[in-house]
Amino acid sequence: MRAAAPRPRGPTDVAASRGLEADTLLTGIAELVTPDGPGPHRGPAQGRLRRVPDAAVAIACGRVAWAGPAAAWRGRAVRVVDLGGRAVVPGLVDPHTHLLWGGDRYDDLEARLAGESYAAILARGGGIRHTMRATAAADRATLVRTARARLGALVASGATTVEVKSGYGGTAAAEIASLEAIAALAGDARVRVVPTLLLHVPDPDDREGQLREVVERLLPEVAARGLARRADVFVEGGAFTLAEAERVLRAAQARGLDVTLHADQFHRLGGVALAARLAARSVDHLEASGAEEIAELAAAGGRTVATLLPGASFELGTPHAPGRALIDAGVPVAVGSDLNPGSSPVYATSLALALALRLNGLRPAEALTAGTANAAAALGLVDAGWLGPGARADLVVVPDRDARALVAGLGGPGPLEVWAAGRRVFPADDARDGWAV
Repeated sequence: MRAAAPRPRGPTDVAASRGLEADTLLTGIAELVTPDGPGPHRGPAQGRLRRVPDAAVAIACGRVAWAGPAAAWRGRAVRVVDLGGRAVVPGLVDPHTHLLWGGDRYDDLEARLAGESYAAILARGGGIRHTMRATAAADRATLVRTARARLGALVASGATTVEVKSGYGGTAAAEIASLEAIAALAGDARVRVVPTLLLHVPDPDDREGQLREVVERLLPEVAARGLARRADVFVEGGAFTLAEAERVLRAAQARGLDVTLHADQFHRLGGVALAARLAARSVDHLEASGAEEIAELAAAGGRTVATLLPGASFELGTPHAPGRALIDAGVPVAVGSDLNPGSSPVYATSLALALALRLNGLRPAEALTAGTANAAAALGLVDAGWLGPGARADLVVVPDRDARALVAGLGGPGPLEVWAAGRRVFPADDARDGWAV
């Protein structure tokens, strides 16, 4: 069941702030720029943002109590923090990462630079299969420690909600172990971590046995223990077929899990149509999608978010997903980092948004929505990705008076200040492993 969206309560007038008591009042905001409520936003609405110059934000119990012109504030606050004339946007939501892995893929990089294709590397046991072996050989403490550092890098780039997939396990036991490691990561993170069960590549020796194990053992245990809120399948040549994906995803829905798909990364195999048919929260990649797939998503009426991963097409040199055409067709578009060791070593969510401007045809306002409210909608979240009464007090303080600086540069405009649930998490005085997560 989809949660009801928090209702904005006239955030900009004086009457709305009178009598409010806040834990923290943020002032000195040159401009507050935010989607006007939870997503998904599509078509022209994806490019419409609420801009409040000379703004203030009141925070109570980790949520936004009020946001509007500083001159309109009439409440009381325990402490006041002056942000010194910088812009503020919602905390970024990264809806697609693979940041829990063991080993490295440096040999794969060398092979690709020498001309070997991603598919050929996978077929000879490299790529994802190499990472699966390395992940299986790593102990949980190592996996969590290295994942924490990667999560910290995303936080430093502005992310306050991060999806993390399993998928480097292969067997039911190994996927459970990965999800338990993600739970350990989430347990001491200062930002929100959303776990996803991913079926990445099939067992070449026993596809049917693997699928039975997924449906009869893995999904029931994951759902019963709350180890993931979403299930994902990679539909591609060398990965899972359309029929296999549908079998798994329908079983996941029967267990109460949301579903999503990796689709059309290299080939158009029907994954987009399946996502629309299942009312999947999102369908991700879409580098090979054409007019037919765009029409299928448009006909879904915004139920399924198209999540673009420009880091992967940039790294692999493949065609870029048709972001401009998707938005123009009325499809809600999100953007994720796809952080992984092989095809998208992108350690900054804001960099993924900047790449979406250059590679996918998004405009700055559309990219901000793609990395906030629409990315939250892709994860089934209504309290993240926007700033207004009832939303989580997740925000990014941009070191510039103009919020567009966050996506205009490749690598950011300078050090960001990141707040999650009403407290500053980056930079923090007690950062662990070099990062505050």
